[in-house]
Amino acid sequence: MSKKIVIVGGVAAGPKAACHLKRLKPGWDITVVDMDSLISYGGCGIPYYVCGDVSDESELRSTSFHMVRDVDFFANAKGIEVLIRTKAMSIDRQNKKLTVKNLDSGEEQQLDYDKLMLSTGARPFILPIDGTDLDGVFTVANLHKAIEIKKRISTGQVGKAVVIGGGAIGVEMAEAFTDLWGVETSLIEFMPQLLPNIVDYQFAAMLKTHLLEKDVAVYTGEGATEILGNEEGKVIGVKTPERTIEADIVIMAAGVRPRSELAKDAGLAVAPWGGIVVNNRLQTTDPDIYAAGDCIATTNLITGKQTYAPLGSLANREGRVVGDNLAGQATVFNGVVGAFIMKAFERCIACAGITYETAVAEGFDADYALTAPSDRAHFFPGEAIAVFQLVFDKQTRRVLGMQGFGLMNDSISARIDAAAIMISKGMVIEDFMLAEMAYAPPFSAAIDSINAAAFVADNICAGRLRKVGMDRFLAWMEDFSSEPDWAVLDIRHPLEAEPFVEKFGKENWVEVPYAEVRQRYEEIPDNKTLIIVCDAGTRSYEVQVFLDYIGKTNTLVLSGGMNVTRRMGVDWYPES
Repeated sequence: MSKKIVIVGGVAAGPKAACHLKRLKPGWDITVVDMDSLISYGGCGIPYYVCGDVSDESELRSTSFHMVRDVDFFANAKGIEVLIRTKAMSIDRQNKKLTVKNLDSGEEQQLDYDKLMLSTGARPFILPIDGTDLDGVFTVANLHKAIEIKKRISTGQVGKAVVIGGGAIGVEMAEAFTDLWGVETSLIEFMPQLLPNIVDYQFAAMLKTHLLEKDVAVYTGEGATEILGNEEGKVIGVKTPERTIEADIVIMAAGVRPRSELAKDAGLAVAPWGGIVVNNRLQTTDPDIYAAGDCIATTNLITGKQTYAPLGSLANREGRVVGDNLAGQATVFNGVVGAFIMKAFERCIACAGITYETAVAEGFDADYALTAPSDRAHFFPGEAIAVFQLVFDKQTRRVLGMQGFGLMNDSISARIDAAAIMISKGMVIEDFMLAEMAYAPPFSAAIDSINAAAFVADNICAGRLRKVGMDRFLAWMEDFSSEPDWAVLDIRHPLEAEPFVEKFGKENWVEVPYAEVRQRYEEIPDNKTLIIVCDAGTRSYEVQVFLDYIGKTNTLVLSGGMNVTRRMGVDWYPES
C-alpha cells in the first residue's frame, strides 16, 4: 500500500532520507519542500569554494558522477518531487496536513501526509550589535551568500576582511581569504581560545600560532561590539573593546541555532535551546513526525546529556535512519561523540569525545596524557611531529576523548577516526593500548600514536608517571616566583639545552643530557622540585623512573615536552 511522505528541508538529511526511502519503497509518494532555489548541496564545502579549492559552486551540488542535484534530477533520476522556493507554514497534526506557501507567487496549499519529516536545519546566529545589516556583512548561511562573497573577492572589491567567530567555519573562512586571495584578514573570537568547547587550550594555542605564522591576525578574548559603516551603508570596519579593524567585508561566523519554530508551533517537544526532541529512532513526540539534521537535539554518548551536533556527516546518517524507520525497518541512532576534524593552511586539528576541561566540569575523575610522537617511522622521509592528547577517567579508566594536531596528512584523521569508534563503545585505556592499527613505516611508527598515548595514560593511572600540567608549567615560566622551589631538569642535547641555561640561569634550568643521567645523577639537586623536559616526554618519564629508584623523588614530567610548547608559540624561547 502506497503512503504519502512529506519532508521539510532539502539540503542534507531530507534528501538522504527521501532517496533511501525511495529505494526501500519505490511505489511511495515522496515530496520534499524547501525555501531555497538551491538544494542538496555540500554546505561544509563553502569555505573551500570561496578559497578556490572547489572551482565552481555547481560542484557542491553535484553527485560523484557529475549530475547536478536539482529539481529535474530528483524527479527524473530519483522519482521524488521537490518543491523549491516553498516555505512550510504550519502543521495540522490531527488531520495530517502541512500548509506550504510558494514564496514567488504567494499561493498557499495543503499537502497531505501519512508521515512527516522535519529537516529544517539551522540558521546562523546574528550578533546583537549595530551594523549587522550593512552592505558587505555576511553570514556563511547558504550557497547564494558564498557565491556573492567569492564574486566580491574575485573582482577586487575586498582588500581587508574581518571574520567574527573562531569556530571551525570562522577559521576556514580566514584561511580562504588569506591563502588564495591574499586578503589582509583578522579573526576575532570572544572566548579566550579558538575552537572553544571543541579542543583544550593547548591545541587551540597551536592552531592560533599557525594562523599567525600564515599572516592571519588573531584576537582571542575579544568580542566585536560594533560593525562600522560609511554614509553609503557599506561596511568599513569592526570595533572591539581593544581596537578598530578596517574591513571591506565582514563574515559573522558566531555559530548556528536550530530552526525549530515549525515544530514548536505544532506542539512538538523542543529543548530550551531550540533543538527538536527526538527518540533514538528520530521520532518527535508525535510518532508520525520524524526529525533529523541540524534542527534536532541528540545525545552525547560520553556524558549521556542532550547536545547539539550540526554536521553534514551526521545529518546524512540521521537521514538514512529516518528512511529506514519510515519504511518499517527499526533502526536506531543512539547519539554522537563529537568527532571533528578541520584543515587550517598546512595543519590539521581534530578531536573525538569531550575535552579535559569538559570532563572535569561533568564530574569525571579526569586526567589527560599529552604526547608528541612522530607521525610515521622516525627514519622515513617526511616524518613530522604530531601532538595527541588522551582524556580519561582515572577511576574507571574509560577513555573520554582524544585530540590531535599535526601536518595536513593522514596521520591525524586515522587516529581520531579510530578513537571515535572506540570512545563510542565506551572502551577503556587497555583497549587503546592494545588496539591493532595497520603499520608500515610510511604511515605510522611501530608503536602507533594511539597505543603510545594509552601507555602514558596507563602510567599516570598506575602512579608510575607524575606529570605537571601544561598550564601550570607555562604559568611558572612566566613567573618563577609563583613556584620558587621549582627548577627545570633539561635532558636534551646540550646544543638545545644550553641557550635556556644561559637565559634563565643555572638555578632555574639544570642541564644533564639523557645519556649521562645515570653517571651524573649526583649533580642533580635535591632541594627543588625538578620539572624534567625533553622533546616529547618519553625520555623524561624514563629518567623519572631512574631517579625514583635512587631515591630522588622530587620530579615531575612535562608531558608532550618542548615539542608542544614550541608549537604553542610561547614567547620565552631563546632567540636562535
